[in-house]
Amino acid sequence: MIELENGPARATIATTGAELHAWHAGGRDLLWTRDPAWWAKSSPVLFPIVGWANQGVIRADGKVRPMGVHGFAATSEFTLEAHNRANVSLVLTDNAATREVYPYPFHLRIAYRLEEARLAVRFEVTNPGARALPYALGLHPAFRWPLAGLDRADHAILFEKPENPEVPVIAPGGLISPARRPVPLDGRRLKLTDDLFAADALCFLDANSRSFRLVAGDKGPSIALEADDFPHLALWAKPGAPFVSMEVWTGHGDPQGYSGELVDKPGMRLLAPGAKAGHGVDFVYREVDAG
Repeated sequence: MIELENGPARATIATTGAELHAWHAGGRDLLWTRDPAWWAKSSPVLFPIVGWANQGVIRADGKVRPMGVHGFAATSEFTLEAHNRANVSLVLTDNAATREVYPYPFHLRIAYRLEEARLAVRFEVTNPGARALPYALGLHPAFRWPLAGLDRADHAILFEKPENPEVPVIAPGGLISPARRPVPLDGRRLKLTDDLFAADALCFLDANSRSFRLVAGDKGPSIALEADDFPHLALWAKPGAPFVSMEVWTGHGDPQGYSGELVDKPGMRLLAPGAKAGHGVDFVYREVDAG
């Protein structure tokens, strides 16, 4: 475990998965506690795919290869690159095991910078290979719901911009179906209820917003996620669980029935040989939300 501190702020990051395990700001513990009775994760990194692959496999170079939900980064051991009091960077590089299921050389660098009320996460994907690198990247943090001991029913998600009040229906196996279901958006505001998640995650694909926030009470505390080059936003919780997950993605799960090559899958980025791509997300805590 790697500990960061900046004034009263604290964060804990594991080398396994480069996963954020704890974030303390404004005198509060904000991140989900990883209770396995509900969900044993807190903020997994999603790479090299986001979501579910059809029947748990991808096809690369004409070969069928097993690939679990959200890829393998979350269970991989990252190498510590640099660490000081408020910053850490970790790196995952392809190896014999990853090449069996994902036959591409890659470098994935993740850097955390802790400020008193902000946690900045920066991702750098590098393609050291001689052909295009197909990848999808995401971050899946879960926050305490309720916040600050307030009424659980008095929480909402507030989007930066108005969003489509319909989202894809999640088909069996976690796949993205062409059918859609309504979401009870009130302008930019979505009141949080357990019923929202009875039919799985809410996936705002190609969202208008580049930020959204969890707000508690009438101008109570809030947690914002501000995304850089993550076009898809998602919300997920287990009904009744004391957390809500706010996710940012570059890609998404397989469309229902998809059986093509990974390089052709909708939502995958293709990174040219020798190229680098940067993505970022900031967590921002406010004690009083400005609305």
